Amino acid sequence: MDDLIAPMPDQAARHVGHDGASNWTLPGGRVEHTEDPFHTVIREVREETGYTAAVKRLLGVDSRLIPATERAVPGGSEHQNVGVYYEVRLLGGRLRAEPNGETAEPTWTPISDIADLRRSSLVDIGLALARIRPATGHVDPVPVGGLIQH
Repeated sequence: MDDLIAPMPDQAARHVGHDGASNWTLPGGRVEHTEDPFHTVIREVREETGYTAAVKRLLGVDSRLIPATERAVPGGSEHQNVGVYYEVRLLGGRLRAEPNGETAEPTWTPISDIADLRRSSLVDIGLALARIRPATGHVDPVPVGGLIQH
């Protein structure tokens, strides 16, 4: 399992990749060895935004394959990304950038402005899960291109 995402409908953070390019994404990250995904989402929100959060509910799961030719890592191989999306409630803390991390600029972004941002497809998947709340916990894949990136 690679990504654990905590979609907050109007929370986004600017992610700076290894190649220096940036795009907007949702708070999230790797599940550590032996860590429960439920606890990972709380840790990742705190690390990337400065907020303390509580999980309200599981929204769904997304799985997608990123071809090697579309990855930002030169010479890398294809990558399967499994994202577990949760709805969270913020309990406290103060919005700040991730210390020594790839999340450079967390910010509150009105949902109406998201369509104009260069962003990760994770944002669109999280928003669709939060809006539709499908019984299966799954939404159709989001096409990548233009402002929507892997």
